[in-house]
Amino acid sequence: MADTFPGNHSHVFLGAGHDRNERRTWMVIALCTVMMIAEIVGGLFFGSIALIADGLHMSTHASALLLAALAYSYARRHAEDERFSFGTGKLGDLAGFTSAVVLAMIAILIGYEAVVRLVWPVHIDFNEAIPIAALGLAVNVASVWLLSGGRDGHSHSHGHGHSHAQGHNHAHDETHALQTDLEDHEHARGAAARDNNMRSAIVHVLADAGVSVLVIVALLFGRFLGWSWMDPVVGLCGAIVIAAWSYSLIRDTGAVLLDMNPDRGMADRMRETVETDGDRLTDLHLWRLGPGHLGAILCVATQRQRGPEYYQALLRRFRALSHVTVQVQKQ
Repeated sequence: MADTFPGNHSHVFLGAGHDRNERRTWMVIALCTVMMIAEIVGGLFFGSIALIADGLHMSTHASALLLAALAYSYARRHAEDERFSFGTGKLGDLAGFTSAVVLAMIAILIGYEAVVRLVWPVHIDFNEAIPIAALGLAVNVASVWLLSGGRDGHSHSHGHGHSHAQGHNHAHDETHALQTDLEDHEHARGAAARDNNMRSAIVHVLADAGVSVLVIVALLFGRFLGWSWMDPVVGLCGAIVIAAWSYSLIRDTGAVLLDMNPDRGMADRMRETVETDGDRLTDLHLWRLGPGHLGAILCVATQRQRGPEYYQALLRRFRALSHVTVQVQKQ
C-alpha cells in the first residue's frame, strides 16, 4: 500500500538563481561576440594577423559560454516536462562536464604549442601583441564581473514539494507534534548547492583571464629584456593551471551525473535523526537533483506503530530534500 503526501507534485529542481544566471551568461556572450567581430574586422582592415587570431580565439570562448547558456535555456523550458523523471536540474552539470572536457583539450593544445615553441622559437611582434593581450584581459575581467554577479551560493530549496511514502501505519498525532517542534532547518551547502553550469562558465573566463595576465607579463619580459623564451614557458604554466581546473570540474560534475552522495555529513545526520528513538535505518540513497535540491530514498525498520509520515516529519528540517520516499518495515 502506498501513501502519497499532498503537494504540488512539482519536479522543478532548478537552482535559485537559474534565470538570473541565464541572463548574465547571454550578456557575456553578447560582449564576447561584439569583441570578436571588432577584432576580426579590425584585423582585416589593418592587416593584423594577430588581431584576427585573437578574434577567432574569442569565438571559441563565446562558443563555450553558449553551451552554458543553452543548457540554462533548455532546462528552464523543459523543467516541467514529464519525460524527465527527476526534472532537468542535472542539465547544468552535463553542460559543465562537457565544458570541462573542452577545457582539458584546450590545455593540451596550449601545452603542445608551448613545447613546440620552446624547441622551435618563433618571431613575436611585441608591439602588436601586448595591446591585443591587454584588450583581451579587459574583456575577460568584464566577463568575470558579469558572471560572478549572477552566482547564488546560498541556494535555499524548500523540499518535500513532492514526497512519497510507502508503508502500512499512520501516526498522525505524533507527526503533527513533530512538525510543530522541529524548527532547526538545514539547507543545501557546498557541492549540493553549487551551480556547476555557472561554475564552468566562470572557469572558462578565469582561465582565459589568467592566461592573458601571464602572456602580458611574458611579452613585457620579451619586449624589454629580450627573454622570448618566457612566452612558451608561461604558456606551459597556463596549460597546467587550466588542466587542474578542468580536472576539478570533471570530478565534481561527474559525481553528480553518477548520482554520488553529495553530502555525507547530511546523510549521517539524517541517519542520527531517524535512529534517535530505537528505529533502524536499513537503507539510504541520497543524490543531487539540481543545485540546492536533493532526492532521498529511505527504508526504516521499526517495532513501533509508526507510518511513513512520521519519518517525513522528522526529515523536514533538511530543507534541501526536495523529493523523498520513505518505506517502513516492521521488525
